[in-house]
Amino acid sequence: MYKNLAATLVAACFFLPTAQSLAQTSSASPDPFKAGFVYVSPITEAGWTKQHDEGRKAVEKALGNQVKTTFVADVPEGADAERVIRDLAQQGHQIIFTPSFGYMEPTLKVAKEFPNVKFESVTGFKTAPNVAASNARYYEGRYLAGIAAGRMTQTHVAGYVAGFPIPEVLQGINAFTLGMRSVNPKATVKVIWLNAWFDPPKEREAAMALFNQDVDVIAFHTGSTAVMAAAQERGKMAVAYHSDMRKIGPDAQIIAVTHQWGDYYTARVKAARAGTWTSGSVWGGVKDGMIRVGDFGPKVPKKVQDDILAKQKAVGSGKLYPFAGPIVDNEGQVIVPAGQSLSDAQILAMNYLVQGVVGRINR
Repeated sequence: MYKNLAATLVAACFFLPTAQSLAQTSSASPDPFKAGFVYVSPITEAGWTKQHDEGRKAVEKALGNQVKTTFVADVPEGADAERVIRDLAQQGHQIIFTPSFGYMEPTLKVAKEFPNVKFESVTGFKTAPNVAASNARYYEGRYLAGIAAGRMTQTHVAGYVAGFPIPEVLQGINAFTLGMRSVNPKATVKVIWLNAWFDPPKEREAAMALFNQDVDVIAFHTGSTAVMAAAQERGKMAVAYHSDMRKIGPDAQIIAVTHQWGDYYTARVKAARAGTWTSGSVWGGVKDGMIRVGDFGPKVPKKVQDDILAKQKAVGSGKLYPFAGPIVDNEGQVIVPAGQSLSDAQILAMNYLVQGVVGRINR
């Protein structure tokens, strides 16, 4: 999650840890290796921060008494984040994970002061000798969820509650719409912008407003479970994001798009502990196990489930690409001609809404 993405964003050289680096560990040290985590919201039952905390727990499970993890939750982006990151470094943490885009600049600033500490800017794009960047291809899961929504909708109108108009969110909206219209060409997607990542009352209000506009299935890019709860209350359908939310919306949830950080976090802590950690940029997706769809609700026919799971395999193998042409924006301009597809650099700099999205980018 992140905000105010610079217009000069360009693609970096992306890579994932090798099997060799995943397996590397150092000899036992007398003191546990200290890993710190900074979270942008409270740890709730499901959501963005929950998924990253599950990644932290995976590190503990994998390394046992070889590691000691610490987290600080509900830290606003900006000056507060800089203070907390610096405090963790001063307390002797040897690697610090900062999973929110607004933490990128504070992380880089603190990293200059602590050259021997490793920093992981999760959803950031800038790197330094002791700062690595990582993110997931959330849009791959969004496209698959759009197919589910297209199969399930009766009104042919979906809703989308969105945080900030940054490329990652635009990627999600566009991929969801393209997936939906690939199986339901007359489908449309109505968007409400919140300019907030975590504001349950506003998230709920936006969902309710969309349900009053013929929306019968809703997706969201915010940090709480409020949209799912609203869908359950109104008898509508919803796509869970970040986490499986069937506990909140047992009847509403049709599918979940989740991101999995345990393997990545564990690999990076192992590398830092072994002295083999290097900076770089990672952008992992379905094929890397960082993004997955599933956790279907009871309303979804098995035939639809099987189709989506098959398409997930096709995305992972590269046979199905969400941003393949022709793609037209919602003002009628051709973005990608037939036979071509978007490059990573173009995806990372996305600044438009595709045909089928009702609304404009709220700058």
